[in-house]
Amino acid sequence: MSRRLILGPTTALAEGPEGFVAYHPPTRRIHRLNPTASLLISLCDGTRDRDQIEEASAAVLDRSTASAWIDLALHDGLIAHESDPIPRTTAAEFAELADELRSDGAVEAAFICRSRAVELAPDDLDIAYGLAELAHILGRRDVARTMYERWFEAHPDDAEVAHLLISLRDQPPPPRASDEAIKHLYKRFSSNYDESMVDDLEYRAPDLLENAVDAAVEDRDDLAILDIGCGTGLSGLRLRPRATSLTGIDLSPEMVARARSRAIYDRLETAEITAWLADDDGTRFDLITACDCLIYFGDLAQVLAPARKRLRSKGLMVLTVERGDHAPFALTDNGRYTHHRTHIEQAAKKSGFRVSWIDEEVLRYEYGEEVVGLVATLRADGADPAEPEASRLRAGSLLQGGDAIGAALR
Repeated sequence: MSRRLILGPTTALAEGPEGFVAYHPPTRRIHRLNPTASLLISLCDGTRDRDQIEEASAAVLDRSTASAWIDLALHDGLIAHESDPIPRTTAAEFAELADELRSDGAVEAAFICRSRAVELAPDDLDIAYGLAELAHILGRRDVARTMYERWFEAHPDDAEVAHLLISLRDQPPPPRASDEAIKHLYKRFSSNYDESMVDDLEYRAPDLLENAVDAAVEDRDDLAILDIGCGTGLSGLRLRPRATSLTGIDLSPEMVARARSRAIYDRLETAEITAWLADDDGTRFDLITACDCLIYFGDLAQVLAPARKRLRSKGLMVLTVERGDHAPFALTDNGRYTHHRTHIEQAAKKSGFRVSWIDEEVLRYEYGEEVVGLVATLRADGADPAEPEASRLRAGSLLQGGDAIGAALR
């Protein structure tokens, strides 16, 4: 009796850069198939038995080698006989397994399982969205774009996906991410923001910002401080000891609510950064900080120019951005802008600042990879004499000390 061969009922299969990749959940193994093995497994589609598969592949592989591969694939569970009494894994089960694997950090295995889930349930948009996110993480732009396009066609009001598709479609970047995109992102992210950033990603930007502030203001604790893009208040916690007044603004009402629960700000407002700065009520600040919020802007002068006008005569601005290799800035596939060092210098000069200090630091980790940023201290141009050499040396010492902190975290 003819026994046709199929993909193993519990096996997930996805296309990789050089051939298929398969994940076998019972053994938790990833199999990377070369082009020949990819051909053989693609022939195991339930329409052929062993003899027919060996015959179909004869042009590129002798029968004995094909037969040996079939034996090995049967042993490893990659393929099975159609009549074998093996329970079939459903699309929902593959999607659930993908979520578990992603949670455990096994992103590639999760991607393979999601790919199989999409194959089994092509009309399930939630499964497709999950595959888009995993493809995004792995740098599989083609898959991410296809899946996000599928989702966006049915959800044209999803501003976050609309923003992600700009880069994935290789379209010219907008001046900044839209308000709607940022609100959508942080409405979803706000509930576990601190836990995700601090515990999972080893987020160091607030500490680095604090080091830069300490170096610039020395022992002062009488500052009027504005924390733009304050988020949940991670940077505000570090600024509070320096402040006689601490104001925080953020576009996300959910993030502002979490910041308010800390009871560290004298004033908190939900507002878009540039609009709030431009709506001048006469309040002036000694220090303005921007901890990782400028990653949603292209040309930094959009923020630096109105910020300069809100500073007192000897005011400072301290900021962090993600470092970019291409000047002046670029919109990446993750929806964030990266900035080149020279752009910070040029935007600062254009806006009435001079760069007092700028250095590279690791801001956080994403899936084990360093996210390198720039930490910059800007001084209102012409407001005071050149920074003393001792102060600059102290800033260098403190910021370099961040490497030791990062090493300890790792």
